[in-house]
Amino acid sequence: MIEWLDTHIVYWHWVVFGLLLAASEIFVPAFFMLWLGVSAIAVGVILSVVSISFSTQLLVWIILSMICLVTWFKYISPMMHDRSLSGMAMEKLLGNEGTVTDYNNITNRGRMKFPAPIVGSDEWEIICNVDLTPGDRVVIVDLSGNSLIVKKK
Repeated sequence: MIEWLDTHIVYWHWVVFGLLLAASEIFVPAFFMLWLGVSAIAVGVILSVVSISFSTQLLVWIILSMICLVTWFKYISPMMHDRSLSGMAMEKLLGNEGTVTDYNNITNRGRMKFPAPIVGSDEWEIICNVDLTPGDRVVIVDLSGNSLIVKKK
């Protein structure tokens, strides 16, 4: 069986296998299959230059896959997750209008609702420095953590 694989598996088999693995990343959104595919394509490139046995091809693919996966999950991916998402929604929120649904004039905090969801939610906590009543229309002027700072319209 190994002799058959040694004679019949050529470089383009690895390239096609790598492209299929990379394309399957659509269904597994963790950049896991992508790196297996990149490693398989690399084995195809190596095999197009140097003739190696199928066992060695598998070993090279496994080693390259492990290097790619460890590099991605240990070094690259954590750098991407450390970035705060807090400021990214500001442009979408500022200037939008909503209706006050609940408000406590003592704490100057309450809730407002948008006609359509904005940044994943249609109801948000608000802070305002003037007295509001439910039904008042407000405009977003700033953000404070997960709360919106609003002014009466």
